[in-house]
Amino acid sequence: DFIAAGEWLIEAGYTNSKKLAIEGRSNGGLLVAACLVQRPDLFGAVHCGVPVIDMLRYHKFSAGRYWTSEYGNAEENPDHFRFMLAYSPLHNVQPDHTYPPLIITTADTDDRVVPMHAKKFAATLQAADNGRNPLLIRIEVRAGHGMGKPTAKLIEEATGVYSFLWTMLNK
Repeated sequence: DFIAAGEWLIEAGYTNSKKLAIEGRSNGGLLVAACLVQRPDLFGAVHCGVPVIDMLRYHKFSAGRYWTSEYGNAEENPDHFRFMLAYSPLHNVQPDHTYPPLIITTADTDDRVVPMHAKKFAATLQAADNGRNPLLIRIEVRAGHGMGKPTAKLIEEATGVYSFLWTMLNK
């Protein structure tokens, strides 16, 4: 549905792929990361915030163990493994692809979606990408998943993210 919405915006003449940015945080970070690897040609820039990325092993880390009723458990159920593998952003990065400009944001003490997800995704993309577009990871120090973050930190992060997206869409 998300990819179809992007395609519709382009087909209807509202934008083009070079000017279409997507953004998501937490589960939304999973969504935009999955769209990024499934349709890298569709987007001009991406912000992936505190994302769940490794869908085959998410339950091994921190609060992820409580999400198996929502996402499934790839280790215990072969059907879950198949459908989770099909959309897991980490496992669908293709070598020698050009991915759109990407900024990943995470926090070093996030106990909901541990920063390992963001770090593994950045490293996997870095190893696979042909290097034509920027790939940044911003790790907020002494911060968690986002709740209760001081206003100054929220402004600083938003300024960095939106400056990146603006720059990438207007190059």
